[in-house]
Amino acid sequence: MGDEVGKLGQDDADALIGAALDAGVNLFDTANIYAHGRSEEILGRSLKNLGVARDDVVVATKVASSMGGGPNRGGASRLHILSECRASLRRLGLDHIDLYQIHAFDPATPMEETLEALDTLVRAGDVRYIGLSNWAAWQIMKAIGIARGRNLAPITSLQAYYTLVGRDVEREIVPLLASEQVGLMVWSPLAGGYLTGKYADGGNPEGARQTELDFPPIDRVRGEPLIRVLKDVARKHDRSSAQVAIAWLLKQPVVSTVIIGAKRVEQLRENVQATEVQLDPDDMARLDSVSRLPVEYPGWLLNAPSSRGS
Repeated sequence: MGDEVGKLGQDDADALIGAALDAGVNLFDTANIYAHGRSEEILGRSLKNLGVARDDVVVATKVASSMGGGPNRGGASRLHILSECRASLRRLGLDHIDLYQIHAFDPATPMEETLEALDTLVRAGDVRYIGLSNWAAWQIMKAIGIARGRNLAPITSLQAYYTLVGRDVEREIVPLLASEQVGLMVWSPLAGGYLTGKYADGGNPEGARQTELDFPPIDRVRGEPLIRVLKDVARKHDRSSAQVAIAWLLKQPVVSTVIIGAKRVEQLRENVQATEVQLDPDDMARLDSVSRLPVEYPGWLLNAPSSRGS
C-alpha cells in the first residue's frame, strides 16, 4: 500500500487485499505519507468492505514524513506523533494500530522525546508495538538503550531495504538486530523490479519502476552476474527469478517478514508462492557468493583467523 496507491481504485485494492488474505497474508503495511493519507483510507475501507475481523490482521503504519507546511507537520516530535496517530486511526477506521513505526530518523528532535511519545501511545492502547524504518545502526542501538533505561515500550522491528543486490544492512544492522532480537521487515524485496530480470543486459522497460524512478539505487555492473545465477536457480526449481529472490530473503534468520508491493492480483499470487520454494544449500551458496559484499574494515580484521602477532 505504498506509492502505487494513487494508481489504484478501491475495487482494485479490495481485490488485492482479498487475494492476499486468501493466500495467508495477515500483515498490511502503509504510512501516513503514502498518497498523503489516501493509502490508509483505502486500506481501512478494504478491511471493512471485506468484513475482516480486526484480530485477524496486523496493521502497520508509519509517521515522521512531512504532511504539510510548518515545523509541526513533520518529524518525530511528541506533537506530530500524537496528532498523526489520531489522524491515522481515523483514516484507517481502527481503534488501534498494531505496529507504529518512525519512518525516518529526525535529527531535530531528541530521541527521548520521540520514544516517550510512542510509549504514551502504547500505554493508552492506541498502539500495540513500535518500530523504526530506515535508521542507521547507531541510531537503532541508541533508541534501544534509551527505551530500556527509561522503561519505555521496546523497539520491536526495523523496516529496511535488503535484497540480493543490496546487502548493505549485513555490515552493521543485521548483526545488531540479531543480537537485540529486533525483527527485520524488508521493503522492496525485488529491488524495484530489478531482480525479476527484466532489466538484464541494460534493459529499461517503459513504465517500469527502475526505468522511471531509478530507485532503489543499483550497481548494475555487479548485478548482472547475480541475475544470471538467479535465473539459473529459478530454472532449476521451475520458478521465477522473483520467487527465488524472495525465497532467499525468507531463509535469512533475521527477516521477520517481506513486504510485497504488487500492482496486480496475479503478481501478488506469484510472489506469495515464493514461500513454496525450497532452496538447497548449493542454491544458497551460489546466490551468496555472487552477491556477497566487498569486505570492509573492521570486518576483514574481525573475521580473520585470530593471531597474537596482529
